[in-house]
Amino acid sequence: MADAPPPMEGGKGDRGGFGRGGKGKGDGKGKGKGKGKGKGKGRRGGDDEEWVPCTKLGRLVKDGKIKSLEEIFLFSMPIKEFQIVDQILGEACKDEVMQIMPVQKQTSAGQRTRFRCCVVVGDGAGHLGLGVKCAKEVATAIRGGIIAAKMNICPIRRGYWGKMSGAPHTVPNKLMGKCGSVRVRLIPAPRGTGLVAAPAVKKLLGLAGLDDVYTSAKGHTRTIGNFVKACFYALQKSYGFLSPDLWAENQFLPQPYQAHTDYLMNYKVKKSAYVE
Repeated sequence: MADAPPPMEGGKGDRGGFGRGGKGKGDGKGKGKGKGKGKGKGRRGGDDEEWVPCTKLGRLVKDGKIKSLEEIFLFSMPIKEFQIVDQILGEACKDEVMQIMPVQKQTSAGQRTRFRCCVVVGDGAGHLGLGVKCAKEVATAIRGGIIAAKMNICPIRRGYWGKMSGAPHTVPNKLMGKCGSVRVRLIPAPRGTGLVAAPAVKKLLGLAGLDDVYTSAKGHTRTIGNFVKACFYALQKSYGFLSPDLWAENQFLPQPYQAHTDYLMNYKVKKSAYVE
């Protein structure tokens, strides 16, 4: 129409066919979805920051008083810092993501979706850990799963099938683990057999340092989380069986906390550069 006013800049003068006018698509305001989540990352050096141990065990490991995980397992000392495993195993420690799946929780505002991650770590030389972490983002869940797996690391006993010559290559005896409806049985195999197992269990056995194992599984093995946990629980039992080669009497050394009492008493915590 000739009498219609000219449209305002940005389309604000256009009246739509439905509802109130004046809110054209081109108003240039933007929805502002970026909440600035990445602003604070890396302010304190990120992963390159020097590790300051918080526990007695961490202090002993960092200063070289404890040089192997066997010294920790011998006295059943809990590992409260994942850097302890990094310090001892170093580059030999490998991690494998077994499963990432979304999980939901119904809230008053709707459904809240998070990601559940199952991670396995091992050095291929008789040490294995399993960790599960749930987080809003996939990267955070993976990182938390690796940390949980390192703090949950345990020794895996290896043995022989038949002649005891060469390096240990299989499980020392039959083992069984269960989680949910899944039952996993590990059976010793002759040298050269390989890992006769499902792909998920094969990764687990490989990280534990086993070369030849027969496996048998029952239940709903499609549930990868329970399947992996059942296999891990079976491997955890490997040191629970007292075979004749473990009958010899052992003279145990004093506990590391007792052996290094003077060192721990005189230990001074370094003040962080960021604490005023």
